[in-house]
Amino acid sequence: MPSVDMPLEQLRSYRSAATEPEDFDAFWEATLAEARTIPLAPEYTPVENYLPLIDSYDVSFSGYGGARIRGWLHLPAHRSPARPLPAVVQYIGYSGGRGLVQQDTRWAQAGYAHFIMDTRGQGYGGITGDTADPHPSAGNVAYPGLMTRGLAAKEDYYYRRLYVDAFRAIEATQNFPDVDAENIFLVGLSQGGGLALAAAGLIAGRLEGIRAVMADVPFLQDFPRAIKLAQRGPYPEISAFLGRHRERHEHSLKVLNYFDGVHLARRATAPALFSVALLDDVCPPSTVFASYNSYGTKRSRESGQVPIKDIVIYHFNGHEGGEEHHWVRQLKYAHKRLSD
Repeated sequence: MPSVDMPLEQLRSYRSAATEPEDFDAFWEATLAEARTIPLAPEYTPVENYLPLIDSYDVSFSGYGGARIRGWLHLPAHRSPARPLPAVVQYIGYSGGRGLVQQDTRWAQAGYAHFIMDTRGQGYGGITGDTADPHPSAGNVAYPGLMTRGLAAKEDYYYRRLYVDAFRAIEATQNFPDVDAENIFLVGLSQGGGLALAAAGLIAGRLEGIRAVMADVPFLQDFPRAIKLAQRGPYPEISAFLGRHRERHEHSLKVLNYFDGVHLARRATAPALFSVALLDDVCPPSTVFASYNSYGTKRSRESGQVPIKDIVIYHFNGHEGGEEHHWVRQLKYAHKRLSD
């Protein structure tokens, strides 16, 4: 596969041209304040998973608008009640859902509490989901998929709801009695990586206990460049929509600007491990580097403290990234963060 982006030496210094809206912080402050007026009301129901070494719970909590968001919580069966477990909050890639209860328990196998957040309105792309998106689209025209759902207004855009869900999933995980609320990891691949970065930016100054963020080939970064460069995947939904609705180009970019992961990553304070694949034509490398290069910079200017961050580069991979090799890196990274 030929190169899909700029050379690596340019990627290392690349900065997004997107300028955040003046009311960006006010928008998200109001959004989260409104969301948190609704009781989280987490419920944890034990379920049979036929895995004798893993205990599993069917979880629900109040996300955006009070919608009940589902998830799986997995824990080692022989844990000690006297020693709460560090927890991993995992977000899912585009079109996927939480899957079957047995489908992914690997972080619990490694000794962590493992919460997998279902993704509202998704779960149709190979991994099943159980959470609806009841929010009305107010009659807005949209392209098939989710990237243009509610794009007519920032208040109605799909990812406003999903980012709030991601924030509240952390609260739901921290509320479980066997979880160490001071040692939470946020992880995800593609859309999941974008949600991990969004949550990392939203929690800064609002929630404590985030030990690190692990964003694997993250999606939802640097929208202006991504929708022009990406050849496959969800970003072309936006470019196809704007190719037909030519008059909506400027307004749509203004709405997307409130959800650009670059701006949210800039506000993060937790240590971070990114990954990028240089042949990725779904989440182009420059869009990943845009967030990595900006990660934590706003908070560092305010406090003088720069979050520890690193990026793993997979030179000859596409959107699959590092797969099992990167999973081993993440295991080692999490262990190191807990030991520091």
